[in-house]
Amino acid sequence: MLINCVAYEDGNRLADCPIDDISEYLKRPRCFVWVALKDATPEELAKMQLEFGLHDLAVEDARHGHQRPKIEEYGDTLFAVLHTVEVGATDELVVGEVDVFIGPNFVLSTRNRTHQGFLGVRERAEREPHLLKHGSAFVFYALLDAVVDRYFPVIDALETDLESIEDQIFEPHLGRANIERLYALKRKIGIVKHAVAPLQESVAKLISGRVPQVCSNNREYFRDVFDHLTRMNASLDSLRDTIGTAIQVNLSTLTIEETEITKRLAAWAGIFAIATALAGIWGMNFQNMPELKLAWGYPAALAIITSACAFVWWRFRRAKWL
Repeated sequence: MLINCVAYEDGNRLADCPIDDISEYLKRPRCFVWVALKDATPEELAKMQLEFGLHDLAVEDARHGHQRPKIEEYGDTLFAVLHTVEVGATDELVVGEVDVFIGPNFVLSTRNRTHQGFLGVRERAEREPHLLKHGSAFVFYALLDAVVDRYFPVIDALETDLESIEDQIFEPHLGRANIERLYALKRKIGIVKHAVAPLQESVAKLISGRVPQVCSNNREYFRDVFDHLTRMNASLDSLRDTIGTAIQVNLSTLTIEETEITKRLAAWAGIFAIATALAGIWGMNFQNMPELKLAWGYPAALAIITSACAFVWWRFRRAKWL
C-alpha cells in the first residue's frame, strides 16, 4: 500500500507526485523522491524496481522479508534491512521489518509487520530544509535514527522488569516463578539483541573505511546512530550478565530453602526417634521388667519421654534448626 510519494528540491517539498510521474522528477538535477510503502505487494515492488532501477537481489529480499538486519551496496544504490521491535498487547515483543532503498536521487521505504509509521520522521525532516538539502542520505539517516530510537523504550522496559524480579528474588516460595520470568526476560533480550548487534556492524561500514558514495557526506550523522547502537549493545550485554547472575542467585536461594526444610524434617525426625526408642524399650514384654508393675510407671514413662523430647527440641531451637 502506498503511504505517500513526495518530490523534494533543494530541501523543500516540491509536490506530491503520482508513481507514474516519478521518472520525470528524477530527471531534475537537484531533486529527489521519497516514497513510503506499507506491506508492499510484489506488483508494487516490481513497479518501484522499474522506476528506480533497483537490483533484482535487493528486491527479492524485500519481497520475501524476514531478513537479518544489514546494509548492502548495489552499485550506486544501498539496500538496508532494519528490524522494528514493539511491545504487543500480551507484553510479548513483536518484530517488524523496514526495507529501505537509497539512491542518489531517491529513497524508497517499505515496512512490514509493524504498526509504527514514519510520518513523524517526514514532518521533522521537512521542518529542517537545511538538513533535508543533503538529499537521500539524510532521509536514510532520519529513518535509521527513528528505528534505533524506538529501541530505547523497549530496553528501558526490560530493565524495569529485571529490577522488579530482583526485588522479589529473596522472597520465599517464589523461586520457580522467578526463574520462569528470568528466562522469559532473557528471551526478550535476545530478540532485541538480534535487531541491534547486526545493525551496529552494518552502520560501522558507513562511518569508516570505504564509505558508499551516497552516504559519504553524512558520516557524522551515521556516527551518532552508531554511538546509540553501541550503548544499546552494552546495555543488553549487561542485562544478560545480570540475568545470569540472578538465575544463579535464585538457584542458590532454592537450594538454601531446600536445606532449611531438610534440617527441619531431620530435627523433627530426631525428636520422634527418641519417643519411638523409649516406647519401644518399654514395649518389649519381658517378664523381669520391674517398672512395668509399678503404679506410677506409666506417667513416669510419659514424663521421661516428654522431657527428653523437650530437651532435644530446645537444643534444635538453639541451633536454629527449628
